[in-house]
Amino acid sequence: MTTPYLQQCERLVMQPLHILLPLVLAFGILDGTQAIQKSEDVVIETEEMRLILSSDGTAESLIHKPTNEECLVPNVKVPAFSIVLDINYSPYDDVYKTNLLPVGDREFTADSVFLKDNTLIVRFDIVDIDILINVGIHPQYVHFAIEDIVYNENKSRKQPYRQFTRPRVDEVWFLRLPIRQRVHFGNILNVMWDDRLAVNLLGADPYVRIDSDTGEGYRLLKAGAIGEVKLQGVGACLITTGTNRLLDSIARVEEDFALPQGVINRRRAQSKLSTYWSSEVTPGNIDRHIQYARQAGFRTFYVYCSAFARTRGHYEWRPEYPDGIEDLRDVVKKITAAGLTPGFHILYNNAGIDDRYVTPVPDNRLHLRRHFTLAAPLAKDDTMICIEENPAGVTLKEGCRVLKIGQELISYSDYSSSVPYRFTGCNRGEFNTERTNHPTGYRFGLLDVFVVDENVRPRFVTYNQDTDIQEEVAERLGQIYQEAGFRFVYFDGSEMTHAPSWFNCARAQWEVYKRLIPEPVFAGGSAMSHYSWHMLTRGNHYDSHSWLPEVMKESIRKFPAAQAPLMANNFTASTFGRYKYFVPGEHTIGIQPDMIEYLTSRAAGWDSPWIMKARLKELEAHGRTSDNLEVIRRWEEAKAQNWLTEKQKRMLRNLEQEHILLVNEQKEFELAPYEQIEEVAKGSEEVRAFLFERNRELYVVYWHISKEKKLVLPVNREKVTLLAGLGQEMEVESGEDGSSVIVPAGRRHYIKTDQLSRSELIAAFGDAAILE
Repeated sequence: MTTPYLQQCERLVMQPLHILLPLVLAFGILDGTQAIQKSEDVVIETEEMRLILSSDGTAESLIHKPTNEECLVPNVKVPAFSIVLDINYSPYDDVYKTNLLPVGDREFTADSVFLKDNTLIVRFDIVDIDILINVGIHPQYVHFAIEDIVYNENKSRKQPYRQFTRPRVDEVWFLRLPIRQRVHFGNILNVMWDDRLAVNLLGADPYVRIDSDTGEGYRLLKAGAIGEVKLQGVGACLITTGTNRLLDSIARVEEDFALPQGVINRRRAQSKLSTYWSSEVTPGNIDRHIQYARQAGFRTFYVYCSAFARTRGHYEWRPEYPDGIEDLRDVVKKITAAGLTPGFHILYNNAGIDDRYVTPVPDNRLHLRRHFTLAAPLAKDDTMICIEENPAGVTLKEGCRVLKIGQELISYSDYSSSVPYRFTGCNRGEFNTERTNHPTGYRFGLLDVFVVDENVRPRFVTYNQDTDIQEEVAERLGQIYQEAGFRFVYFDGSEMTHAPSWFNCARAQWEVYKRLIPEPVFAGGSAMSHYSWHMLTRGNHYDSHSWLPEVMKESIRKFPAAQAPLMANNFTASTFGRYKYFVPGEHTIGIQPDMIEYLTSRAAGWDSPWIMKARLKELEAHGRTSDNLEVIRRWEEAKAQNWLTEKQKRMLRNLEQEHILLVNEQKEFELAPYEQIEEVAKGSEEVRAFLFERNRELYVVYWHISKEKKLVLPVNREKVTLLAGLGQEMEVESGEDGSSVIVPAGRRHYIKTDQLSRSELIAAFGDAAILE
């Protein structure tokens, strides 16, 4: 005879224990017209959507009411709710003691669901737990939030739960929806959309875990609460609307839940404009920087924190700023007076290796990656550290091999991953810390050090986000931002937050962001999580300053241009990188007008910004700076005027066809495809030339990469016209033989002809000679 106890065991064995996905408000599927609603189903309805949950906890249907379109994938039954329990945590029931289940985290799906007033009661009878989910109905969305986790007292077990025997709930997935695949999926915003409809599962606070899984013909959108972060009160909003109304609905959520104004900031004209960036701005040189920024048509200006701060963490002032915040305020005032919006580029979640958080007494709130126990006493002169734990997998990266033992920092050169475990080749008292003795049993850890380049010393140490150090630094940064008068911000080093990174990435940003008064008009960052979407209106910046000009175009195709459509899926512009201003020299031809033309045009095709990393000595040393800045000015002006049509933007997304933005005879912008003449002056790299056609005439725009020289073209004088710019004719000097012309080769000039064929014009530049 089968007893209730054995029936419970059988049900446990039959559960899909490993892969039951996080809790989704399960919707049933229709064939496209109307859900088959049963009397016991739960129906949740707004002006735009109707969600039907079956009584067994799966989703029957999600209808967009204005179009009557089903948004769930048909014929897929996915549990809408699940919980993850640690089976080995205080075993509480004889069922688990039968060894039917191995120890560890196990996922259980709901048995039933019903709605009482505004509360969804989700029952997990197999473990005698109920999840209470508050349902808030709003015109543009439905808000789901965990109210409580209830341990039932006496269903099938022999005795009720006692407080100390309750199983630990590690995860609660309170909404999981198998959304039918559409053209676009935004993996950061967690939205499935096409030109007509969008379904968005949006976090309503920083604590909710928003994620998705891939299914056949669908995406499983998920909202959950994680025990190590927060369980109760965590919520998410379900939006089902026309795509043209999605951002309005998100803006409503942002207002209702006091989130950062991600929608408002994305709609600002400034969000797509590129930025002049400098790490060397001082009260003494700000006027020259502003001159270059305005010449290039930039509207926004980043000041890197190292321009005024000697260290990152405490942000102690550099000697160039003897009056501290007063000097910085004067610099920012000048930027603003010049018509530029001033921005603050910060390192915020880590301290510089030379900061007081690290030396001479390392702060106890710095993050440690691994923890170890001394297996023997450590004298202050010992160079080997004996430990209890196996250090296998600990970093051997140059500059990152640093241990924190109490208030001493120690570097190591190697370690043993076999008994006896130990760190070897240790240097004591690193970074001016004090050597000390440490007893057996002392606990210590591997300092979380981040190195930008393996060939340099360590530069940054990550903060422990579980302490108050981030709040302390945030207060300092907020004060600098407000008192100096900055209006936008870039969160550098966002990728340096420790696990759980989905939470800590945005959490660290949010600690700073909420102290920035007034709220930034836009923001960027080097890493983005779901909640970051509300703060970071620009996609992740590529550190493109390491790309030599010779590989710049290929690198743009490979990285930022490939990222742009993915960020656009998240209704976010992708920043096309931060570029160093290379000067022609022994190892490079330097950055050239066509390279900037390619960068700015590809970015414009996606309404995206980019950043110029400016240093005065490089701008002043490059012979083509005026031409380079003129290219930037044209494209920034075109973006500011919204001059490009949607058709032109799509054309600029063709990565193989290059384009030039011209100023024509009527002083209006004109866009033309052009192609490089690969062999100029018998293969010389000194002159670059590009051919295009307009008004049934052929043109070549050409220039010398750095100097002022002359170019001999083997063509008849009557067959070509020399132009300083379109409509600006210049005299042409005849060659000695009468069958050639001598034209200037310095800044950009144009050759125009309607008498030479394309091949003849290309051949003329190929056979040209360069004169000093």
